[in-house]
Amino acid sequence: MSEQEISSSPEFSPLAFGEDLAPLPEYKEAGTTQVDFSGLLDEPLKLHEDLKSGCGGQLWPAGMVLAKHMLRYQRDKLQPARILELGAGGGVVGLTIAKGCVNLDHPLYLTDILEMEPLMQHNISLNGLDDRVKARVLKWGEPLSQEVLQFKPDIILAADCVYFEPAFPLLMQTLQDLLALTPSATVFFCFKKRRRADMQFIKAAKKAFTVTEIEDEDRPVFSRSSLFLYAFTHKQ
Repeated sequence: MSEQEISSSPEFSPLAFGEDLAPLPEYKEAGTTQVDFSGLLDEPLKLHEDLKSGCGGQLWPAGMVLAKHMLRYQRDKLQPARILELGAGGGVVGLTIAKGCVNLDHPLYLTDILEMEPLMQHNISLNGLDDRVKARVLKWGEPLSQEVLQFKPDIILAADCVYFEPAFPLLMQTLQDLLALTPSATVFFCFKKRRRADMQFIKAAKKAFTVTEIEDEDRPVFSRSSLFLYAFTHKQ
């Protein structure tokens, strides 16, 4: 597929993805995918995928599951929310929300490492969302920027952020900082279990936060692919 070619994504099934995605997936030629999440979006989301900046540059299954869940179950609650996505990669979850919730009261933040910023910005512009979505660098484990501190996000999105074990403590630190900043916030957290260590992250999260597995009508399907969907909230 050339960089200019646009492919239409079929009805999403997490089972269409490999059962054991490695931290660095096989090379996939750059291209642009369209997805409407089984009609939950009136106009399809366009997502450019490009691995040259890192493995976050392609669609990963947990991002698709979380994006669809937010449209189906959370859309009506998101208008007043201050939304920030961690490890956004190409931005599928945040951009899906911005596309499906046209009356958000606040800008939506996509965040990732510096190398992913151009791809996040490209996908923001590709969907005509420059006035409502911001791409920012947020490195896990580092102090939150003044912009994030002032924004005080109360909906935090994290999809497929559990894939590189050395980064687990850094991700945990950032989640703790965000929930300390806004104790009323909720983290929507979706990941694919690939190795035993991944569940150690959830075990650590249960010590730090109140962790609840989220109901979803697709759970019998995506759980067969070892995909899990949780809410993290501040532990009283």
